[in-house]
Amino acid sequence: MRSIPITFCAAAVVAATLVPASAALADSDSGSDRTGSDSRSTLSVTPTSAAPGGEVALRLDACGGKEAKGNSDVFASEARFSPASDGGLYAKARISSDASPGDYDIQIVCTDDKGTKASGTVTVIDRDQATPLAPVSAGGGGTAVLTSKEAHQQDGPGTVHAVIGLVLAAVAAVAVAFRRVRRRRSAED
Repeated sequence: MRSIPITFCAAAVVAATLVPASAALADSDSGSDRTGSDSRSTLSVTPTSAAPGGEVALRLDACGGKEAKGNSDVFASEARFSPASDGGLYAKARISSDASPGDYDIQIVCTDDKGTKASGTVTVIDRDQATPLAPVSAGGGGTAVLTSKEAHQQDGPGTVHAVIGLVLAAVAAVAVAFRRVRRRRSAED
């Protein structure tokens, strides 16, 4: 008789656990600048800031075509996109060596998809700031690469780990509730 309220409580716990988790997964981002003037096209700029003479990677999703061109006042030359191995289009663009610090707009046009457009922003930082343009993995006879991979793998838990923990906690709560109900029923008999 008391199993219906316990079932509803368990369902509420599971729902309360999964709804924030799905929202957290939807809000998680790779850290790149994502903007787009067309709802179908998304431009990713990685890294979002670079020093003069530096290079940025541009990724265009859902262009529909196999080619695109990108322009910005800060680029040394036009960025030409080509198909990426995992879908979408990919290009690299070099920041002009005489670029002044500030935010610059990037305009992308898909050349064989009815002129679909996307836009984004890149920030040029002052060269005097202590940011390496091309860090060198030196020392230890080549073990610096292995050490950097190990350090990257030892980062703390992320969103996925939090979601898994919440799901496991909800399952444990439901198991405890059912065990308690079973004990009460056997005590009543």
